[in-house]
Amino acid sequence: MEIKVFNSLSNSIETLKPIKEKEVSIYCCGPTVYGDAHVGNIRPVIVFDTLRRFLTFLGYDVKLVSNFTDVDDKIINKAQQEGVSEQVITDRYIAAYKDVLTKLNVEPHYMNPRVTEYMPQIIKYIDELVKVGAAYEKDGDVFFRISSIKDYGELSNMKVDDLVVGARIEENSKKESPLDFTLWKKTDVGIQWDSPWGKGRPGWHTECCVMINSIFDGKIDIHGGGFDLKFPHHENEIAQAKAHDHNKIANVWMHNGFVNFGEEKMSKSLGNVVLAKDAIAKYGGNVMRLLILSTHYRAPVSFTEETVQSAYNELQKVQKAYNQLAVAIQFGGGDLKSKEIRVDDFVKALADDLNTSNALAALFDMVKQANIELRKRPQNLQEISVIFSSLSAMLNVLGIKFDMPVLTNDLRKTYEQYLALKAEKRFEESDKLRDVLMQNNII
Repeated sequence: MEIKVFNSLSNSIETLKPIKEKEVSIYCCGPTVYGDAHVGNIRPVIVFDTLRRFLTFLGYDVKLVSNFTDVDDKIINKAQQEGVSEQVITDRYIAAYKDVLTKLNVEPHYMNPRVTEYMPQIIKYIDELVKVGAAYEKDGDVFFRISSIKDYGELSNMKVDDLVVGARIEENSKKESPLDFTLWKKTDVGIQWDSPWGKGRPGWHTECCVMINSIFDGKIDIHGGGFDLKFPHHENEIAQAKAHDHNKIANVWMHNGFVNFGEEKMSKSLGNVVLAKDAIAKYGGNVMRLLILSTHYRAPVSFTEETVQSAYNELQKVQKAYNQLAVAIQFGGGDLKSKEIRVDDFVKALADDLNTSNALAALFDMVKQANIELRKRPQNLQEISVIFSSLSAMLNVLGIKFDMPVLTNDLRKTYEQYLALKAEKRFEESDKLRDVLMQNNII
């Protein structure tokens, strides 16, 4: 099947052509671990987990890597404020982040590298950039020389001359150009490493390049992240890769849109964040996934009480149909894992630049069909089995997980009594059994 994706680098829809047949390598920039993730931070996690699930469903061997930036001024400042080591801070928030991912039903990544685990490789990479003239050292700091490469700004569609005009030129700057960015920062504060240029720590933009180089041999199929990383972070990754490896790191660059709180982008700097752990505790991981996936990944998502409630209501409809299908199949002795599934429209939508909103439309159509067939049972048990397996396959790709109700012998008897009482219009008695069945998700 032909898979179309929007490539931010070419600014166009392209056919995905993996470097290795039936294998797809993906790198998605992960969090800087100095605090709890907010709802905006989890959008790329959900988007690229869904992409990985879809490609896996189609038979690809997918390696999705997402890093932890555990070296940063904000981490150092927090460690000093608390009087603990940087690792105490990073371990705390990595554990919290992983807990959020588990509750969002995100499948384990192929790797979650930490920057601190790659320091020898980072220092070597920077040194090689210096040796080829793409970087220079000044008083213990090392900067990347933008003038050493062509077409800087091609990812973000910015021209160097315009960037220079808009740049803030520091007084007594060590840089040759205001656009040159830091590869190595000389410091005697906080965590630091020995290097050919003295004690210090790396700049943010080099870390992802080195981890991709180390894990994937220098080039990947897809590089992902939020739209806000496009410039300067991803632009600077491409700049270094051009100088170091004569490539652009990835064949495809994919960027998801923001999560807006009301009319504004959700961000810590604006002070309008909702922590992911709080949203999940209040609404549930499935609701958060459905909310994020209800909008095409390149468009902004609105996080409001109204949009969350809408996602919750839709999810309830899906879960009710899922539960009733599962019970009907068990009650009739049917097949919960039918080999036949009907997901053509669903797959077609996701193959069209991961159009999850259209994929959800196909899912809801299947729910409508389920409700029609459930009214016809038990003569159509095979059809119900096909619909249940189709719905299950779609939910798995979307990462929405329901606990399937199990019809035990006792619950089967209760269910039979409930149906009999209801048929006899003995509603007061049937309602008591109905409460028991609802508590066990049987109806």
